[in-house]
Amino acid sequence: MRPRSRALTLLSAAALAGAVVAAPPAHAANLLTNPGFESGTLAGWSCSGATGSVVTSPVHAGTRALAGAATAADHARCAQTVAVQPSTAYTLSAWVRGAYVHLGVAGGAATWTPSAGAYTKLTVAFTTGATQTSAQVYLHGWYGQGTYYADEVSLDGPGGGGDTQAPTAPTGLRVTGVTGTSVSLAWSASTDDVGVTGYDVHREGGPVTQVSGTAATVTGLSPTTRYTFTVRARDRAGNVSAPSAAVTATTGEGGGGQRFIQAAPYLYLGWGNPPSATEVMRATGVKWFTMAFILAQNGCNPAWDSQRPLLGGVDQSTIQAIRAAAATSSRPSAGGAGTSSARTAPPRKPWPGRTRRSSTPTASRPSTSTSRTPTSSRTRPSRTASSPR
Repeated sequence: MRPRSRALTLLSAAALAGAVVAAPPAHAANLLTNPGFESGTLAGWSCSGATGSVVTSPVHAGTRALAGAATAADHARCAQTVAVQPSTAYTLSAWVRGAYVHLGVAGGAATWTPSAGAYTKLTVAFTTGATQTSAQVYLHGWYGQGTYYADEVSLDGPGGGGDTQAPTAPTGLRVTGVTGTSVSLAWSASTDDVGVTGYDVHREGGPVTQVSGTAATVTGLSPTTRYTFTVRARDRAGNVSAPSAAVTATTGEGGGGQRFIQAAPYLYLGWGNPPSATEVMRATGVKWFTMAFILAQNGCNPAWDSQRPLLGGVDQSTIQAIRAAAATSSRPSAGGAGTSSARTAPPRKPWPGRTRRSSTPTASRPSTSTSRTPTSSRTRPSRTASSPR
């Protein structure tokens, strides 16, 4: 045999031997119960010295997380034991926050972070022994280092116990609420020959959160965006169901759906040193002002603020300046700019004994005002004329 052929033969044999002894690949299934603590309890977990609790802040995903209060005498160890298969590869991971947070497998691999001011992901890969059928995973802090937090703990791999039947697919998936950044979902429970331990919520085909119940809220979304969701059920052995029927939802506008409405500012020219209306328009984009005229008690002589004539004074010149500025300026808008023209009918002559208000719009639509015949000569409360919206 030639040297080159002999080398290739030996290399192929080595690769084949390696393939024979390699551990089987892990399935994409989380074997842990209550991995994100969304149940609001420590169900499935055991924490030393009553040091563990479930909190609503800070969290990495969903609405709950684990808090381990490490003291000088207790490092707040929280653990869970699951069934596994012998000689099989698994991946353990968790998002943690705090000082000297540890993640590991009892009697096996472990990792830790000295300090995490924000949530940081820890990951441990390990392979079970030839006769191993269970594994205990744990989290803990360090003595005297204060409280640590953990969320989205995951043990990916095939479950033990010989259960190979997957749960039924969830049914009745529906949207129960929408905000600008979140979508709430609910569905009907799946069934399993051994028992369903949780559900994986998927967005656009990828997992986003895990819950133990039949409802979830997906957060961190973008406003006015369409999303597609499905849900899968899983059992303790790691068997995962087929996906549910998909449901779509579109998030609302940002800011919780509330909208600010700008009112026309009141312009009073009777005293002091009011700002220039045209300067206000240029600086703020305001195109409407509210002005008032009051009819004197002793006759039909309407006057601005009962003091200044309707025509020929500062009020008329201000109105003309507002109209001129609006006719030559652009109206700001969210999508761009467009010109606006000013066309406003002069205020109608009021009835005796009547106090009236008028708006001075600068939009392209004319304003309208209404009047009613008074029932007495006594001055009535002012009215606001309707103007284009």
